Amino acid sequence: MTPQPTAGPGTSRTAQAIETVFRMESPRIIAGVTRVVRDVGIAEELAQDALVAALEQWPRDGVPDNPGAWLMATARNRAVDLVRRRENYARKLAEIGRALPDTAPPQEPADPDDIDDDLLRLVFTACHPVLSTEARTALTLRLLGGLTTAEIARAFLVPEATVAQRIVRAKRTLATRNIAFEVPYGPDRETRLGSVLDVIYLIFNEGYAATAGDDWLRPGLCEDALRLARVLSALMPKEPEVHGLTALLELQASRTAARTGPSGEPVLLKDQNRSRWNRMLIARGIAALGRAEATASGAPGPYTLQAAIAACHAHAHTYEETDWSRIATLYGLLAARSPSPVVELNRAVAVSMSEGPGPALTLVDALATEPALRDYHLLPSVRGDLLARLGRTTEARAEFARAASLTRNERERELLLRRAAEQP
Repeated sequence: MTPQPTAGPGTSRTAQAIETVFRMESPRIIAGVTRVVRDVGIAEELAQDALVAALEQWPRDGVPDNPGAWLMATARNRAVDLVRRRENYARKLAEIGRALPDTAPPQEPADPDDIDDDLLRLVFTACHPVLSTEARTALTLRLLGGLTTAEIARAFLVPEATVAQRIVRAKRTLATRNIAFEVPYGPDRETRLGSVLDVIYLIFNEGYAATAGDDWLRPGLCEDALRLARVLSALMPKEPEVHGLTALLELQASRTAARTGPSGEPVLLKDQNRSRWNRMLIARGIAALGRAEATASGAPGPYTLQAAIAACHAHAHTYEETDWSRIATLYGLLAARSPSPVVELNRAVAVSMSEGPGPALTLVDALATEPALRDYHLLPSVRGDLLARLGRTTEARAEFARAASLTRNERERELLLRRAAEQP
């Protein structure tokens, strides 16, 4: 737990200001310190030490003009001191004849212009494929999102001890496997970048449509993921898929206010009040999609294609005006680029709107034997919708009930049960 000074209201306000600054600046501080110590675990500890120093000094001496730079300088100085102490210790042991592994020379703190490079290295380190998806997600939210262990645990509805273990093991794995603090180049870069983008997308999706629990949305996770995507797009301006992911998240986030009703219940896309969609986020998303298309040298990647689909929805003033034929085509391209039964299911929905529920039901029924969709609640949900539109209401009722039994989100379960009950 972060130490808190005990004093009057003024001290409390200063402490809150420190916490706010630290949450905003901690990713860059940890990144800059990792360059020196080459260990993200130690770097995070040194960043926390700088926070403790601020909590002790700022209430007494006042908040510095550039608090972020103060925290960075304090953490870096401690990092350099730590490396020098290690070197002195190694040198003394060597003098008495004991062999030790080579110790890297102390590195001077990075120039301000290099901070973004350090942050990019931290992104790739936290999302390294050597870690499990769960570990990458937890570590990314911790180091780059500035979330506490308790906040991550609440967001994903898992015990705090589980998240703490994932983070500790992730740091230990990175240290013991000697994972380089670097941005990969050559053939390794695309794979590693894909891992980074997938983690950010996973974080956003968990906030956009929560897997489990009582809430349909967790806006905080969406905001964290969108912020990470924006940072990454600024750090990697020539990577089309980075812009594609940013565009997708901007466009998806634009619908947030319309996706729930007064009591927090889910509102389906066709029933959403589009006047509540955030036009500024839509404009940002369209601009990011333009950057993705402008920087691409070949066929669009999966995130760019998904962003193009989201843009079709954003351009339509009503659900009925949506260019469903183009969406079905884009899903076909996406299925060819990244084959997935979930993509095929989404394509079937678009086909149902462009060609009718009959052809779409044929596509959905062909997916019934896919192992990946066996317990996927959206398969019977989509099938129930198609059957209802075909007038096969008894079958539709059964499909909605089955979908309700598969979801772990209470809000979604209520919606599906209501749809089942509405069938004549």
